[in-house]
Amino acid sequence: DFLFFWGAVFLVTTTLVAFLKKENKELIPAKEETKGITDTYRLLFSIIKMPAVLTFCVLILTSKVGFSAADAVTGLKLVEEGVPKEHLALLAVPMVPLQIILPLVISKYTAGPQPLNTFYKAMPFRLLLGLEFAFLVWWAPKVKHEGGFPVYYYAVVVLSYALHQITLYSMYVAIMAFNAKVSDPLIGGTYMTLLNTVSNLGGNWPSTVALWLVDPLTVKECAGAQDHSCGTAAAAEV
Repeated sequence: DFLFFWGAVFLVTTTLVAFLKKENKELIPAKEETKGITDTYRLLFSIIKMPAVLTFCVLILTSKVGFSAADAVTGLKLVEEGVPKEHLALLAVPMVPLQIILPLVISKYTAGPQPLNTFYKAMPFRLLLGLEFAFLVWWAPKVKHEGGFPVYYYAVVVLSYALHQITLYSMYVAIMAFNAKVSDPLIGGTYMTLLNTVSNLGGNWPSTVALWLVDPLTVKECAGAQDHSCGTAAAAEV
């Protein structure tokens, strides 16, 4: 129902924009160096070849490797340990106001001449929270009882997720601010889209690899079946 309602809202609002919004044809468009798709891609390749951009892309593609397992696997492991999915979903509700306020607060610190300072400062705290998440997964079966999980466990989970959101948004807003700052105004759209795409890719590929590595790196023991490996899903089922 939730998804259906907001899907309908999106359809109505975008349709209204399409029919009711009129462009001001009297305005002279800003001069840009690109004239078509071919020119845009040529420009992109020329930007990527720049030593500073190439170095930055390599750094941003590898900077989130340390958080990949904690970000991608923690929720799944908590569910595996018995935490109900609906409870985890409800824990995301208090994060919404935080996600709205955080960019407003953090933008004050990223508006200066060195926006990436915030990125560097947040990184060690986010790495430490990866250990905190590992502790939460280890702790879950210790505190579980017949009625589920105690309130204090959920309180610790909410606090941990809130701290994680602070570090996550500190890094995210800092990268966005830096990309906006270094982009050439004449090709701002092309430049920023390239850097933001690399930033998004730098967050997505480590999470994919982390999820793929979960099974091969998980050590399992079979109860009641000596000399039998549970290393694969098929073996565990047997």
